[in-house]
Amino acid sequence: MRMAIDTGGTFTDCVFVRDGKLQILKVPSQPSMPEEAIAAAVREARKQFSSTQIFSDERGLDLICGTTVGTNALLERRGGRVVLVTTAGFEDVLEIGRQARPKLYDFFADKPEPLVAAPDRVGAHERLAWDGTVVKELSNQEVDRLLAIVRSTKPDAVAICFLFSFRNPKHERKLAERLRKAGHLVSVSHEILPEFREYERTSATVINAYLAPVMSGYLRGTQNRARAAWYSGPRPRTATTHLRVHVMQSNGGIISAERAAREPVTTILSGPAGGVTGAAYAAKLSGIDKIITFDMGGTSTDVALLSKELRTTSEATAAGLPVAVPMLEIHTVGAGGGSIARFDRGGALRVGPESAGAEPGPICYGRGDRPTVTDAHAVLGHFGESGLLGGSFALDVARARRAMENARGAFRSVEEFAEGILAVANAVMEKAIRVISVERGHDPRDYALVAFGGAGGLHACALASALEMRGVLLPIFPGALSALGILRADVVREFSRTVLLATRDPRHTPAEIRRLFRPLEIDGNRTLRQEGFPRSKIRIERRLDMRYTGQAYELSVPAGGDFVSAFHRAHEQRYGYSNVKRAVEIVNLRLRATGITDKPRAEKIAKAVKGGKMRAAGSLDCVLDGKQQSAALIDREQLRSGDSFAGPAVISEYSATTLVPAGWRARVDAYGQILLTSPPRSRAHARNK
Repeated sequence: MRMAIDTGGTFTDCVFVRDGKLQILKVPSQPSMPEEAIAAAVREARKQFSSTQIFSDERGLDLICGTTVGTNALLERRGGRVVLVTTAGFEDVLEIGRQARPKLYDFFADKPEPLVAAPDRVGAHERLAWDGTVVKELSNQEVDRLLAIVRSTKPDAVAICFLFSFRNPKHERKLAERLRKAGHLVSVSHEILPEFREYERTSATVINAYLAPVMSGYLRGTQNRARAAWYSGPRPRTATTHLRVHVMQSNGGIISAERAAREPVTTILSGPAGGVTGAAYAAKLSGIDKIITFDMGGTSTDVALLSKELRTTSEATAAGLPVAVPMLEIHTVGAGGGSIARFDRGGALRVGPESAGAEPGPICYGRGDRPTVTDAHAVLGHFGESGLLGGSFALDVARARRAMENARGAFRSVEEFAEGILAVANAVMEKAIRVISVERGHDPRDYALVAFGGAGGLHACALASALEMRGVLLPIFPGALSALGILRADVVREFSRTVLLATRDPRHTPAEIRRLFRPLEIDGNRTLRQEGFPRSKIRIERRLDMRYTGQAYELSVPAGGDFVSAFHRAHEQRYGYSNVKRAVEIVNLRLRATGITDKPRAEKIAKAVKGGKMRAAGSLDCVLDGKQQSAALIDREQLRSGDSFAGPAVISEYSATTLVPAGWRARVDAYGQILLTSPPRSRAHARNK
């Protein structure tokens, strides 16, 4: 049995296969103890199977989780106490950082405090040269001294990052071995990020050590509670208690829970990465090549741009700190269904980034007391009277209206206040989409918007209109697409190596580059074979980080073919210019090893009766585009392939609600996905405007 769970700020989503069909369910999240929400989802899924069905499969349960535990621990500074051991004289690398300031023209802007305080940063008397040769040996006496310091400090974890260890990890291995034998939890830079740039490498290693105590405890709790939930109650003697847990990584692949506990820095964008992989699958089903993913949940909105393949970066930041491990290019803003609306000191309306989350939640959930985006939709009538989750989650719209009446400030009515909240939220999300498209050389008019998350469909058409996009794709299971992406994810391991090769040097031929890749390929194949993958299910992807000589940062291109020309083209697209006469160098080799998993597939739905007419489930009186309108209520479960309808309409389903404005048309494809398109004259009007 394979089950994927995505823990969000408001709901925890679960996707699994029953009787050959994909099924979903949602349970309220428990931010203070997310493993309890996972256990609740497992328990609820178990109820949908008979006892015989559960235990007929001796393989037990494979549970794949997308988690925000690492992200939240970093944002809230709830990680473990870390001791950093580094080359003597470089103890303050974390404090010095780079010259870049958070706000260029703000002289009083504060950089984030280092995760390791000055007294816990220890200098080791050792030194390697730039090429890895030993300048000063790390002696046994020095190792004993460092071990004594760590013992007296009693940290939760230790981070080791020596200068130039990416060239020669000899000293790091020696110290790490002694510390691990002494029972310490250790993160080592040549295992986490074997690349140059000491600040980024130190930062990634320290973040890993900082999160390791939190993540290891969370994963132990998840395994124990999930096992108890899945195997609770009487069971046959033949039942196995085997349960495997995997965790989604930021790069779009999964790893075992054991490795995730050792390398939690790779899981910082775990949940959002599942959404991107799920959106890529949905777009493939509908034959769409270029998409911008729009994942709007209860707390935040995540956007990413895809053109046939997943795009990764090694220049991401989290909580203001560099995280140089490979991760999908995802941009996140604090705008979600639970984002709180407020007035600033100047009287301007602001929405987010503060969120009501799952506790207390929006006002209409019954416990919150501050207006949110969800409350705005509720008072505008977008949910009708049936509530959420197929009617199982009731909404107190009258309570939301009373509270918003008291909080509307200078707005003339509750409806005007609610529309103001939605307009501000849309502006924040539109800016996020521009960051990953226009600011990186991509025209959003060439892309379709894939809208998912519980609130994605409520805002998708407005955003697509503002950006003149090709249309909106409403995928299958929009409210749990991240969990579906996690369920379909492959096992992925990333390997890298800094080489610094001049492409004009005749010694650095394609054959020489292939030779340099060979150790990474051996590591990748060995790792995946240990995970149980045969050679036929292992895929190897090679990439090169390249730059013009003298530049400070790189662009990644495929290693095959004319990679120098590919770099010039990538530079032209990203920065608007290129120089084919300028010398180019290869900085890093990157290898992505993928173990192909067995994936559940979406099934085609029944076709609409030829000549038949699609009937709406009813109508809703709601406010759309500033007008009180009667919108057709569409029950998505009743739609058939080939059905089409026009707005104004509200599409209702278990996991999400979608608004279709007047003038927009909807068409259902073979898999039950809905393509929404605006009238051409509206797009032309937007361009002229």
